[in-house]
Amino acid sequence: MDLKKLTLVAVLAISQAASAVPAFAEAVSNTSGNTNEVGAAATSVTDVMPEATDPLPPLQTEGPGGVVTPTPTPTPIPGATTDPGATTEPGVTADPTATAEPTATPLPTAIPVPTTQPTPTDGVRAAASNQLVLMMNSKKMYQNGVEYLANQPMAVKNGVSYVSIRAMVERVGVKYIYDYKTKETIVTKGSDVMRFKTDSKIYSVNGKNVTMKGPAYQINGTFMVPLTSITGALGIPYTVDNVQKRVILTLNTKPKASFTVPTEIYAGELVNFVTSNSSPNGTAIVDERWEGKQDAYDQPGFYVVSYSVMDANGQWSDPYSVTINVLKPNTPPVANFTTDKDSYKMGEIITYSDLSSDPDGDQIEVTWTNKAEAFFTPGPATVAIQVKDSHGAISTFEKTINISDEIMYSKEDFYRLFGSPGSVFNIDGSMVPTWQKVAYNLSSEPYTLIRSNSPETVNTEGITYKETSFGGTRFLVHHKNNMNIKTKVYVIAKNNNLYPTTITTEYVGFGGPNSYPEGTGKMSVQRYWESMQTRRDYKTTVLQPGESVSILTDLNKIAMKPGEIVSLQADLFSDYPIEYNVMMIDANKDPLTTLPTLPILDRDGVHNRGTYADSTRIITVTDEVGTTPARLLLGDNSSDLNLIGVDPMNGTEASNAGNFGVLYKIKFDRVAPNSLITFNPRGGNYMGPVLVNGQIVHMPTSGSLSSADMNSVIYRTGDYGGSVEILFTAASGSNLPVNFLVTPLPAKK
Repeated sequence: MDLKKLTLVAVLAISQAASAVPAFAEAVSNTSGNTNEVGAAATSVTDVMPEATDPLPPLQTEGPGGVVTPTPTPTPIPGATTDPGATTEPGVTADPTATAEPTATPLPTAIPVPTTQPTPTDGVRAAASNQLVLMMNSKKMYQNGVEYLANQPMAVKNGVSYVSIRAMVERVGVKYIYDYKTKETIVTKGSDVMRFKTDSKIYSVNGKNVTMKGPAYQINGTFMVPLTSITGALGIPYTVDNVQKRVILTLNTKPKASFTVPTEIYAGELVNFVTSNSSPNGTAIVDERWEGKQDAYDQPGFYVVSYSVMDANGQWSDPYSVTINVLKPNTPPVANFTTDKDSYKMGEIITYSDLSSDPDGDQIEVTWTNKAEAFFTPGPATVAIQVKDSHGAISTFEKTINISDEIMYSKEDFYRLFGSPGSVFNIDGSMVPTWQKVAYNLSSEPYTLIRSNSPETVNTEGITYKETSFGGTRFLVHHKNNMNIKTKVYVIAKNNNLYPTTITTEYVGFGGPNSYPEGTGKMSVQRYWESMQTRRDYKTTVLQPGESVSILTDLNKIAMKPGEIVSLQADLFSDYPIEYNVMMIDANKDPLTTLPTLPILDRDGVHNRGTYADSTRIITVTDEVGTTPARLLLGDNSSDLNLIGVDPMNGTEASNAGNFGVLYKIKFDRVAPNSLITFNPRGGNYMGPVLVNGQIVHMPTSGSLSSADMNSVIYRTGDYGGSVEILFTAASGSNLPVNFLVTPLPAKK
């Protein structure tokens, strides 16, 4: 060969080798962080290329799925070599209809080649026991001193270094399948699942999309992916040796071991050690070793416990060590209480002093039995207290007191004078309508009420309410799932304006899902008051023109089972008109994509829906009350008229029966000294709280007010009168009308 030809060959070889260097040089700068690609938050990618139409054929050594591992006893092929400088032509694509002809003895894709005694050149290519060496622009790979041939050499395409994904998983020993339905190559390492598609720059790790530096492609039936992507997906650190033209991957082949113990361990108690172990290449765990482990520790103190496991290849994991703190044995709590006396008259108030304690300082749970503020039947009365600590240890104490036949107060007078807020006593409810009505001044605030309560029982997916509102908007949502699937209720807000619009969430109260309508209504009102007290739900949401978002998301955090109910009351404010849609759909469906396909549901003919203006009513009582029995009647459509509005879905007039969703701000300017304010239901069963001078009072504390003869204590003045402010909204599931009664207190004895 003449000098000119030699020179030309040398130039071509140098330029060919240099063509791979830029991509690898880029990888060197990312050596310490090349695995971050897996955990990075995936951004929305819209330029995903079409899926491959030619399925990746299964490995020759097995069917379409399974664990891919190196052949245990490879058959050496003497003299098998490849051209280290060979490069692939990216444009070549395998024929998707081609079928491989079976051979008598199937061979692994990566062919092991015997190595010679290392020379200086071969030495830099030999791999340590935990390394895999890939040669640039070559099919050669080295692992455990054995040379293997990949089915395609490493290649550079558009500045990105590519490797055969099959050759990689063979050498690493992880699970590999091809999904013919989705046309995806799926690699599984432990609990991590990676999915790659031909001609796509996107792969996913456990469902999260990650963008690669270049698209995966196929050449001659071989699936090629960027080196940085497969190493990042598998969590394999690597370095690049540009001098020796090789990439060195560090494989973790050791198994891993760990264990957990209870947060608190007490001397003398059995300890539950919960172990966890795994092998990065799926090798079975066959042995384990403990140091410092005991079934129970007799003495308190600190103990070091170590746990290791061995896989079927004889490799031991690094010891996993934990220092556990063994506490002294639990001491049960001590239950005890006293009363201010041992004998009482009927209707005499009893003062209890809880003296229960826990020697270890644990918080204890207290349960009383037959504890009453007073007794109204003569004879012995036994009161008991039970306390339980955080370990379940229980202590009980009883005391018997004597009730004489002498009467201090009747039951009604006692609860009028001493009953705590929320306590209940009986009255003659038939007399209440004869009481004088409280005179008041009425005004309102411009808050639009959207009441979505019909159909209350929802039998099919659909929109239960659709309305556009501007400014202050109050929602009352109360629906029952009557489908045979789990469902969710959504409120979707859409900005149809040409400019950004801000929604300010002020107060939110949510109850459910629950099969008990009164319970969901009570809970929604309680949380509505709590939201006012703490302003915990205050936030702003900016909607861009044309944007739709789900708001008031407490509604759909938990799916509704068939027969369950949700209730919500919430106050919002928008600076421009917003279109609102309330809907119930299958819990597994996406609300934004489903909304355009839904019908508007018809009313059920029993319950109410409508849009109502001025839904905050301000009642101001300027005259002194409490010197004679008087009543404030709400929700009767006579003294307190229903709000009149419109059903926007069909354009008909709507009347808000019971004024559910209306917020009443009641102000008694002057309540006489020694007066009592109580709550009395008139329309049937009722349960729900009010806000009295900023404090939540349940009506009643437990159970419900089931008849017009029941009265629940709300507020009591002392020797000095004063003003009282009450916020009230009717709890969904309960009944209207209701009375607030103001009466003078009986004289104390």
